[in-house]
Amino acid sequence: MVRRILLGSQLRRLREARGVTREDAGYSIRASESKISRMELGRVSFKARDVADLLTLYGVTDATEREPLLNLAKESSVAGWWHSYSDVLPSWFQTYVGLEGAACEIDTYEVQFVHGLLQTEAYAHAVVASGHKSLRLSDAEIDRRVSLRMERQKLLFQENATQYRCVLDDAALHRPFGSRKIMDEQLLHLIELSERPNIHLQVVPFTLGGHPAESGAFTILRFPEPEIPDVVYLEQLTGSLYLDKPEEVAQYGGVLHRLMADGALGPKETRDHLHRVRQQH
Repeated sequence: MVRRILLGSQLRRLREARGVTREDAGYSIRASESKISRMELGRVSFKARDVADLLTLYGVTDATEREPLLNLAKESSVAGWWHSYSDVLPSWFQTYVGLEGAACEIDTYEVQFVHGLLQTEAYAHAVVASGHKSLRLSDAEIDRRVSLRMERQKLLFQENATQYRCVLDDAALHRPFGSRKIMDEQLLHLIELSERPNIHLQVVPFTLGGHPAESGAFTILRFPEPEIPDVVYLEQLTGSLYLDKPEEVAQYGGVLHRLMADGALGPKETRDHLHRVRQQH
């Protein structure tokens, strides 16, 4: 997804610099104007032959200029690691996993349960089993979904780890998933993770009452490449919504910033709060 967006934005700049219309570009590769538009937005896969023809049309004939873009076209068609989980991964969530893995910063607000990137394996198993009762998943399917979640978490521990800021509603700490032991291990895991330099964790206590993020959970993904806009991800029961208009992203970012600054407990106070919740359990 990210490679497609990068390549698409490069092709759009080259086309506009050459003064070529989308219609003429489409004609050159036996495609429609709308196909060129989707390519430039990174919403479709690329054929190396089409990219080569477009580069020629746009006057990019030097091999040193063409080769990086042609390689990007090839790389964009390589399946990500998560495609091996396609048997349990909804198609609409594959896009998110790809974007999540490419993000340099992830900001999130979660209400119902501990965010997936912070879950222990046992807690994740309890969440998946509880949330998919209606689907009557087999034990093997539940294990596969949990395995996928554990794989996603590696981005927090790799070299040049993703910067992760998470605001958890107090309800997520008190809603039981699994046994008392599982909940205690999850709370201890949060305390330990909050000590990592790339993880910033804050809790919104019940005592706050109403606050700016009352509309529900959301995630903001930010990328190192300037060509890729920040994205707000909203998950629904049977699909998801992506917002990338700057004014919409700014609004969600502002809500999270106000919540972190004025409503949520600070990082140290959050750790103290987690210790208290453990004692209550």
